[in-house]
Amino acid sequence: MIESKDTIPAEKDGKYQFQLNYSGREVPCMVEKEQRMLHVKIDDNLEAELKINNNGTLTQTGGAHIPYSCIDFIKKQVLGLHV
Repeated sequence: MIESKDTIPAEKDGKYQFQLNYSGREVPCMVEKEQRMLHVKIDDNLEAELKINNNGTLTQTGGAHIPYSCIDFIKKQVLGLHV
């Protein structure tokens, strides 16, 4: 059985693109948000997946290791400051 919360389009789903300070330089960052997952691609060569937890925090579930400061910046860009 699929719960209704899994079939309703999640708020702010879609693609995001912005500049990210990574390893001391500004690089492009593309994020695709699908429900409670963020698919991240940094500088066209690093990929990672982040899960949005119920309390609004993000947990990295796969891919290249991303520093916490970058994860926090991504969270603010995609989810906003209210989360």
